[in-house]
Amino acid sequence: MGVAVAELESAVVLITGVMASGKSTVAQLLAERLPRSVHLRGDGFRRMIVSGREDYAPRPTAEATAQLRLRYRASAAVADLYAQEGWTVVVQDVVLGEHLDAYLDAVTARPRYLVVLAPAPEAVARREAGRRKRGYGGGWTVGLLDEALRQGTARRGLWLDSSDEAPEQTVDRILADLATARIAG
Repeated sequence: MGVAVAELESAVVLITGVMASGKSTVAQLLAERLPRSVHLRGDGFRRMIVSGREDYAPRPTAEATAQLRLRYRASAAVADLYAQEGWTVVVQDVVLGEHLDAYLDAVTARPRYLVVLAPAPEAVARREAGRRKRGYGGGWTVGLLDEALRQGTARRGLWLDSSDEAPEQTVDRILADLATARIAG
């Protein structure tokens, strides 16, 4: 086991970014490189709501905001449970703006790491057009969400412009720069 991999034992790694930034693929590949890991998909908590769900929109209702915060608290709690049992948890979700610090504060496991995938909007638009699932809609555009990322999200952790990289290269960069990704506290 390499030094970088050993640093991640019992850790929580949050991989965030806009929709179609590569979070799912990068999180899965990172988890596959680790000896004892969990890939926790935050959106699964949103999809668990069977009736009464209100999706978060550019102008969210109070209920949509409450549901988003609940989703983040649930994800952080599950990540902590796995980390406490010795697993490395790679969490993948869209956690931006004011919600980022609250999410990181909700994770009690140490160490914690933050990776923000920030490809150029043009790259995101190409990726969105080339995939089966659609992330954008409900008022969201690539430009609007990119603005929320770049202008409304604190510059913490490791920010990567993965526009021209294969996902494996992005994972290599994450493992090579864990010190930047580590969140103090």
